[in-house]
Amino acid sequence: MIRTGLLAMTLLLVAGCVTETESVFTEKASPKDAFEQRVALARQYIGRRNWEDAKRNLKVAAEIDNSNPEVYEAFALVYQSTGEFELAEENFRRAISLDKNFSRARNNYAAFLYSQERYREAEEQLALVVKDTLYNARPQAFLNLGLCRLKLFDSRGAEEAFLRTLSMQRDNTIALLEVAQLRFEAEDYRNAGLYYDQYRSRVRQQSARGLWFGVRLARSSGDRDAEGSYALALSNLYPESAEYEAYRRSLGSAGVP
Repeated sequence: MIRTGLLAMTLLLVAGCVTETESVFTEKASPKDAFEQRVALARQYIGRRNWEDAKRNLKVAAEIDNSNPEVYEAFALVYQSTGEFELAEENFRRAISLDKNFSRARNNYAAFLYSQERYREAEEQLALVVKDTLYNARPQAFLNLGLCRLKLFDSRGAEEAFLRTLSMQRDNTIALLEVAQLRFEAEDYRNAGLYYDQYRSRVRQQSARGLWFGVRLARSSGDRDAEGSYALALSNLYPESAEYEAYRRSLGSAGVP
């Protein structure tokens, strides 16, 4: 079985586009406004992967208010991106210690822990995040929780988390494919097919993992036409993928030339 990485573990702080100018700081601003401007500007620099200017603005923000957890979360994202993992963890933990209800920081800390293969610790953080019913990325947090549980070989807990995601985001394609996979592993081929059909209807182009799952699902029902169609798409679209290699190996093990 091929599992992807933690696709959902996104860093929720980073802004997408940058239209900043630092000229706003030439005017006298209240400490609160100056702090917010510096943090916002740092986020924009993070979005551009300009780590030094991000840190420069965060340093100024910390000088204005060194008890605000947003500064330390942003520092953590910078240090994580530059491979300074001890500093990243130190700043994630400081952000959370300053505000135990800072769910975005916990979610990003969980992403960091997952990237370090510390799955149990990541799960513990996410279990707290999903309790925050006002957190606007709660469906994503449940998805992340499910992916963590897969790494911990907790199929039942993972499926419960994915279904919670789908109860809030019915079109979440990652959760749909994961539930389809889990139903397939439980030999519940009917429901595996239903979830897979929903997944296929919501993606413009299937992933390599989706196509390889389609091959196996079609094999289980003896649908040779569907199996051939998915296999052809897999070979054409993802010839270098691990999924296509797994497909090729499956042919050899089955004695197919």
